[in-house]
Amino acid sequence: MSRAALITGVGRRRGIGAGIAAGLAADGWDLALAFWRPYDERLHMESDPDDPDQMATELRMLGGKIELLSANLEEPDSAETLVHAAAEKLGPLGALVMSHCESVNSGILDTSVESFDRHYAVNVRASWLLIAAFARQLPSSGGAIIALTSDHTVGNLPYGTTKGALDRLVLAAAHELANQKLRANVINPGPIDTGWMDDQTRARGLALQPTGRLGTPADVANLVRFLLSDQGQWING
Repeated sequence: MSRAALITGVGRRRGIGAGIAAGLAADGWDLALAFWRPYDERLHMESDPDDPDQMATELRMLGGKIELLSANLEEPDSAETLVHAAAEKLGPLGALVMSHCESVNSGILDTSVESFDRHYAVNVRASWLLIAAFARQLPSSGGAIIALTSDHTVGNLPYGTTKGALDRLVLAAAHELANQKLRANVINPGPIDTGWMDDQTRARGLALQPTGRLGTPADVANLVRFLLSDQGQWING
């Protein structure tokens, strides 16, 4: 399998995408890191406009090739353009890790059509188009798709609804594309503090964790690293 990967949603140093990028870079992967600063700024969480550049500089010190790609996945043609750009810079891609999302809290009664449509475009449509574009460029040695999902729905309706659709997309890919030596899996890491938790949320999460601590982006990265390793090749769907 090619040791080149496209990772989406790598705009903030505290994000899950950044943790995954650090883990795969340590394993010797060449990486294309996709981000969209207007979304990161709209979140009003800890971030800096220089986060992507700083991450790339640090990851390059591990010896691999690191490319930065800005992409607004709300636009229908952005997914295919992103995959093509990543493959042009790194060669055929062996892995696609989708950690991007649109996530704005709202419920049944206060979700706007505009917000719901944006969640659908980014979390579902773009993910489908990324999977399709990735599969079309897949080398004969095969590859793997990993997507980050969530069960959070109450009070976060459009996010949770579209993550449910994402699960089905990845399941379809696992079955339809297996004959191309392509594996597809979703990871549901639970609540990971990437800057969105306040003290009350953190305490409530800790009370529910039998491990005695909350998960971190590095924990998620370790699972991604396993799934993309030789030892994880049996796992699909």
